[in-house]
Amino acid sequence: MKLSAADIKRAKEILELGDKATLKEIKAVYRSLSKQWHPDKCGKKDKKECHRKMKEINWAHKVIMKYIEDYHYSFAEEKIEEDSPEARWKKQFGRDPLWGPGWE
Repeated sequence: MKLSAADIKRAKEILELGDKATLKEIKAVYRSLSKQWHPDKCGKKDKKECHRKMKEINWAHKVIMKYIEDYHYSFAEEKIEEDSPEARWKKQFGRDPLWGPGWE
């Protein structure tokens, strides 16, 4: 499956995700939407609409999971520091007499 930016954006919108989400949040949203739209559980809603919506949700989840699977993580020290608020704080204020002593 080749992913385009448009596919990922559409999948993000279908799953009602923000610009950032953890794997735990993605799974929770998927489960919630699946419960809401599953054809066996959609109650008085139109069964065809529920089936179409569930297909769309499953597609979106597959796209997002594929994107996550293929994501390249950086283990470079500067990237880890950039992504870590504590490391960034220590680097910025570590030597400061007011902020630094508690960190060293």
